[in-house]
Amino acid sequence: MQVLVSVLLWFSAIGCGLIAGLYFAFSTFIMTALGRIESVQGVAAMNSINSTILRSLFMPLFFGTTIAAAVLAVLALIRWGEPGSAAILVGGLIYLVGMFGCTIVFNVPLNNELARTGAGVADVWARYLKDWTFWNHIRTVASTAAMVLFIVALLARHST
Repeated sequence: MQVLVSVLLWFSAIGCGLIAGLYFAFSTFIMTALGRIESVQGVAAMNSINSTILRSLFMPLFFGTTIAAAVLAVLALIRWGEPGSAAILVGGLIYLVGMFGCTIVFNVPLNNELARTGAGVADVWARYLKDWTFWNHIRTVASTAAMVLFIVALLARHST
């Protein structure tokens, strides 16, 4: 069981870091750059990004890290009191709610709405840029916090 937890922690820490980096890029410059071009072009570019990402290596990492975080949270409860269990639980919950939940409840519906955009592109695009980027900031912070907590748990487990 110790080996399984260690493997899941390493996978989750690295996965959260990779995902946080992608979200960070969108929050800090990609969405700003897309907002500087004509709305029709921005919508087309974002729709292309959204359809491409669904068929990329990002998706197995996205779901794999989510599943690993959920398993870790459950294992932390079952093995409460072991070194790092609090960090594992909090990291898993932050990731599940702040990254996965936020993606499903906010970012994906906004992406779906953008994909259906016809007339009134400029209004939809302006709102999309603002709302999608806000929720992406939340995902960035949650993914980064989860990564840090999983690293803290690894350190706690290996320092005993």
